[in-house]
Amino acid sequence: VPRRRGAGLGRPSSPGAPAEEEEAASMDWGAELWDQFDTIERHTQWGLDLMDKYVKFVKERTEIEQAYAKQLRNLVKKHLPKRTAREDPESKFCQYQAFLQVVRELNDFAGQREVVAENLLTRICVELAKYSQEFKQERKSHLQEGRRAQQQLENCFKQLENSKRKFERDCREAEKAMLTAEKLDQDINATKADVEKAKQQANLRSHMAEESKNEYASCLQKFNRSQSQFYFLEMPQIFSKLQEMDECRVRRLKEGYSIFSETEQQVVPIIGKCLEGMKAAADLVDEKNDSQMLIELHKSGFERPGDLEFEDFSQPMNRTSSDSSLGTPRGTLDSRLDPRLLGRNKAKRWPFSRKNKLPPPPLSPLNCPSSSSPSPSSSAINGPPSPKFTRDPLSYCLNEINKTVKPRITSFRSLRRGVSGTFSSISWHPASAVQKCPQYA
Repeated sequence: VPRRRGAGLGRPSSPGAPAEEEEAASMDWGAELWDQFDTIERHTQWGLDLMDKYVKFVKERTEIEQAYAKQLRNLVKKHLPKRTAREDPESKFCQYQAFLQVVRELNDFAGQREVVAENLLTRICVELAKYSQEFKQERKSHLQEGRRAQQQLENCFKQLENSKRKFERDCREAEKAMLTAEKLDQDINATKADVEKAKQQANLRSHMAEESKNEYASCLQKFNRSQSQFYFLEMPQIFSKLQEMDECRVRRLKEGYSIFSETEQQVVPIIGKCLEGMKAAADLVDEKNDSQMLIELHKSGFERPGDLEFEDFSQPMNRTSSDSSLGTPRGTLDSRLDPRLLGRNKAKRWPFSRKNKLPPPPLSPLNCPSSSSPSPSSSAINGPPSPKFTRDPLSYCLNEINKTVKPRITSFRSLRRGVSGTFSSISWHPASAVQKCPQYA
């Protein structure tokens, strides 16, 4: 920092001096505050405290920015997908892609907050803390120099006071000796020796008073010179140094204030791009596109199920004697007992079920054709045959027919002859049983 030597001496400026120099002289602490040493000391200390306070303020702001950026980073990490785009079918929807874009832009935003925190820490806290230490050392040296000058002036003033008191005392002693000598000279009883002795004492006191006077004059001249140098040279220079130091401190603090806003302004364009990216991601969301994407991903291609046909369960009651025989059309029984057709119809009929499982009901004698069996459609609803029936169909049909039909032979004999003949043939001849279950023949 450049120093102005000899400034503020308190002398009036020359008539030809420019107005700028007069204005500068009027703003000089050494000229205007020559007797305000304590005030300048308090003001400079207050300025350094303000700088330290601002450094602490910026440091706390930096900690807030760092914590904010860290929380944003954790939020981004929490919501980023763990799977790749190929493994995640939801990534094909534009609304999910826009969400991921917003999360990524927020990650960039968090990075800019970290940049702000780093710039504030390095450009303000570190720099101002370094300048603050330098200013404190400089202020301390200037104040010590001012106190030394004050101490020297006080010592000179004490010497002046001592010489003044000695001169005053010697003058009184000389005057007293002179009065004593005059008194003895006028006294007729005094001897000549006493008078001479008194005159010698008076002359000695007068000589001592004259020496004290010269010493006092010398001390006075020295003090005046020291006082003039103190008030017009030394202290103005010290005050000027303190003023320049304080003005330099203010400039550094001003730069710190400016950097505080410039740091934020530097990241505004990048933050603006992040916000624009979020807005662009929002504009790319298309609800119609997502609806079409859902169709493309999950469309089965099956036709809708048709109307159910009417199943006439009253048909066995209206049969004639010839129709009441145990003979059943081969095609009808095939369609009823074919488990593949049953499973396919069930799957197409109920498309919303998770698994198209058909519990196999136990095969009763009603599944085989008889005069008292229900309609063909009811047997179709009962589902596929049991596993036992699938393993040995012929033996299973014979066993079921024997267990069901044989106990009722006596009741069937009361029917017409054709019907009884039919039942008897079915009950006791395996070949006829095979005809009644044609799909297992």
